Amino acid sequence: MRDQFPFAVARVTRRWRKLLDERLKDLGVTQARWTTMVYLQKGGEGLTQRELASLMAIENPTLVRLLDSLEEQGLIERRPCQNDRRARRLFLTESGERFMDDLTSRAQELREEMLAGISDEEVACALRVFQKIMVNAENQK
Repeated sequence: MRDQFPFAVARVTRRWRKLLDERLKDLGVTQARWTTMVYLQKGGEGLTQRELASLMAIENPTLVRLLDSLEEQGLIERRPCQNDRRARRLFLTESGERFMDDLTSRAQELREEMLAGISDEEVACALRVFQKIMVNAENQK
């Protein structure tokens, strides 16, 4: 079972992303873009690019390309940082807020479908296991 575990997690993750991508296709955003927006919303608007890159555990140049495309789509805006003239703070636009409302609704629907027949206690147990795995992974650094 332990040999199968990482592959099972990867399959579930890929399936989640594929199904959500299909449900968001009409909105014209990729998985990388909607993930960026989720992190921005969850991390708190007004994050700097550097803070968001750290939160997402990606390199700043990769994030810049994602932000450029989201800004071109009118979903986010960069505003100057009052404390640091070199930094920009990130905010969702009105279109970005509507997108996130739609994304949240569609993701919730998919989540309920994927977790059908699984009790809250089982989900809680799985989350505890993942938390322990993450602690173990952090200790490997």
